Amino acid sequence: MGRHEPPETLGQRIARLRSQCGWTQQQLAERIAASRVAVSHFEMGMAQPSERTVVLLAGLFKIDPLALVANTQYPEAKIEKLPAVSLRYTEAELQIALLRRDMEWAARMGEDALAQQRSICRTQAQRLLEAAGDRDELRMLEGFLAEIDA
Repeated sequence: MGRHEPPETLGQRIARLRSQCGWTQQQLAERIAASRVAVSHFEMGMAQPSERTVVLLAGLFKIDPLALVANTQYPEAKIEKLPAVSLRYTEAELQIALLRRDMEWAARMGEDALAQQRSICRTQAQRLLEAAGDRDELRMLEGFLAEIDA
């Protein structure tokens, strides 16, 4: 008879997903407007995140809130209050996707249209870069700017 590992706790899941994103507890705390100690307490099972925090975490980890708490000891009464889905993309990610689509469209229209669209994309990406909230967003936008100029 094989040994069965106990199910993953919500805290372990948060720690695993945070680690997969390459974030420290402090970096995750900043993204959800909480303290590093609060994140540590969530991960150690010393505190349960609120419904709001679960939704924020799910969005950052790009999963549904219900998937984040599935098969954990998260209280059923709180689970019932969770939305089925949450936002999974930042404004910058969404804008870059739209700008890429516009570039693809312009490329089919010819070199003049593509040159004009590159200029528009560069300007919009610079604005997003100036408003970027964290290092990951900065790197993503810098990569997009390099892609435009390639």
